[in-house]
Amino acid sequence: MSQKVTRAQIPLEEMTITPGSACQGCGAALASRLAFKALGPSVIRHGVPCCPDSSTKTQRGGGGVFEGGGAALTGTIRALQALGVDEGVHVVGFFGDGGTYDIGFQAISAAAARNENVWVITKDNEAYMNTGNQQSTSTPLYSQTSTTPVGSVIKGKQTGKKDIGMIFAAHHIPYMATASIAYPEDLIAKINYGKTVKGFKMIIIQSPCPVGWRYDPSKTIEVARLGVQTGVWPLYDVVDGEKFKLTYKPKELKPVAEYFKSQARFRHVTDDQMAGLQADVTKKWETLLKGDEAGRPML
Repeated sequence: MSQKVTRAQIPLEEMTITPGSACQGCGAALASRLAFKALGPSVIRHGVPCCPDSSTKTQRGGGGVFEGGGAALTGTIRALQALGVDEGVHVVGFFGDGGTYDIGFQAISAAAARNENVWVITKDNEAYMNTGNQQSTSTPLYSQTSTTPVGSVIKGKQTGKKDIGMIFAAHHIPYMATASIAYPEDLIAKINYGKTVKGFKMIIIQSPCPVGWRYDPSKTIEVARLGVQTGVWPLYDVVDGEKFKLTYKPKELKPVAEYFKSQARFRHVTDDQMAGLQADVTKKWETLLKGDEAGRPML
């Protein structure tokens, strides 16, 4: 399991070019910055089509087709192993939710099932933002996107968010964790632990998007923090699909309305719908607390 780090223990050396090509207030760029600071320079990075994260100055790698992320990672690590130069090199896929939850799922799932010694780090901004904010299976219930508009009959997305973390935990991979850009010490600690693990590692980082989520760009960290403090985005570790730990447990969760009302993509949500969202989060949080107490995931 990951061990806590202090703010002073976060590496100072920057591995990304800031601000790069990202939008103002981009959560994905900050996710990239924090993740690769912790990973260090010995990285081969692969990407698939997604919002442009900050480019890196020490990584080697490139983009590919949406569905090929898992295959690209597998080919890279197998080549390094054949050459005998894989020790100490991190082969990392830095993907979006579309490339992990949806189009790229098959190849990533296969790589996880083979327990390839690679990383999948997903910056989850909950839609296909780089092509115009279309829904993905990561998009939350009721969210307004360009393909789930708010009309007179249907108002926003009518299905809930896929629990990709627990899906990959069910693959019994060596390490899976969730993280948030609002809690950098927690994120860094999880990268640090993953660096000690041989086999498939996955970290899902909530990365708010001011353009698609429709909030002021200066509020990115505030929105991300509310996601964690309300229980909408819980922070946890899962080791070998069997050991589970919540890495952040507030004494009392804030009402989910504080989080959802911070984003105009949910401004059409009614009081009754908000009550349903609160009930869903409360139920899930209670299940997570039981898992934390038992030390194992309640799949």
